[in-house]
Amino acid sequence: MFETSSKLRAGLAALSIAAGASLLPFQAQAEGTVNVYTYRQPFLIEPLLEAFTEKTGIETEVLFLDKGLEDRIAAEGENSPADVILTVDIGRLVNAKEKGVTQPVDNAVINENIPAQYRDPEGHWIGLTTRGRVVYASKDRVEQDTITYEELADPKWKGKICMRSGQHMYNIALFASMIAHHGEEKAEEWMKGLKANLARKPGGNDRAQAQAIYAGECDLGIGNTYYVGLMMNNEKEPEQKDWAAAIKVLFPNSEDRGTHVNISGMALAKHAPNRENAIKLMEFLSGPEAQALYAERNYEYPVLPGAEVSETVKSFGEIKPDTLPLAEIAKYRKAASEMVDRVGLEDGPGS
Repeated sequence: MFETSSKLRAGLAALSIAAGASLLPFQAQAEGTVNVYTYRQPFLIEPLLEAFTEKTGIETEVLFLDKGLEDRIAAEGENSPADVILTVDIGRLVNAKEKGVTQPVDNAVINENIPAQYRDPEGHWIGLTTRGRVVYASKDRVEQDTITYEELADPKWKGKICMRSGQHMYNIALFASMIAHHGEEKAEEWMKGLKANLARKPGGNDRAQAQAIYAGECDLGIGNTYYVGLMMNNEKEPEQKDWAAAIKVLFPNSEDRGTHVNISGMALAKHAPNRENAIKLMEFLSGPEAQALYAERNYEYPVLPGAEVSETVKSFGEIKPDTLPLAEIAKYRKAASEMVDRVGLEDGPGS
């Protein structure tokens, strides 16, 4: 029941497979197939995989999961049908490597397409897109158009900042970058200041922070760039267009080190039974056609140098990404998580 051809995937969009699902493997491992295990939502990757099949004739079989991807592949062992892993966040990519379910890729096409700062030095994961971890600011109540992450601890913002859980992987990556740049002691002092400036306990998702700004509950929010694009173009829930219209995107540290970015990425599964096809898919996803699709449909920044961003993303303003390699930032994920607990960030400003 986990099999789905490229033509049938749309009908299974709601059928994310939980970690406790049966470990029965895909049956389709014939020539001309590549099996994808992914955390990404179906509507985001289906256009890419359909374009790959149209170009190469290679069919894709996809297993969508909402958790437990790495553990599932590990449990399947040498018999795992997984060929390619597609996921988001540097933490998940590093976790797949640390769980021993990936293998290194050293491919001339991929290496030429993807800058080194978005690739694992040992080749176990490769970034495909970036998303800035930015500040959503009220158009009505925030006059300034520049900001730094450091400034979020300035007392002038007391009671005016909203954010999702500090333990969410997007924020852990941001906090890890602060440790990488400033060291643990200074980063912890900064986090205490951020906590003191919160308008409420951390909660909700990134879109909820824009909604709170629209409602006047706070003036600043921390969120990813692509959510702004999703809100701006949400025809099913048009109220989200109002949330997006109430905010402007500020790219922190644009005038110095640059804005922290995270990635979506891919990895080659350790026991990929269709390795040759898997590499072809990975080459395709790193190339111009797929990068353009990512940019247009997902409101993400392609990592292929020179690739165009969508008109929606252009409307946010220009991003200057932090050049610190993500592999370096990832080293501090554990320290960042422990710091969130130590500071009591999840308890909100009054604790």
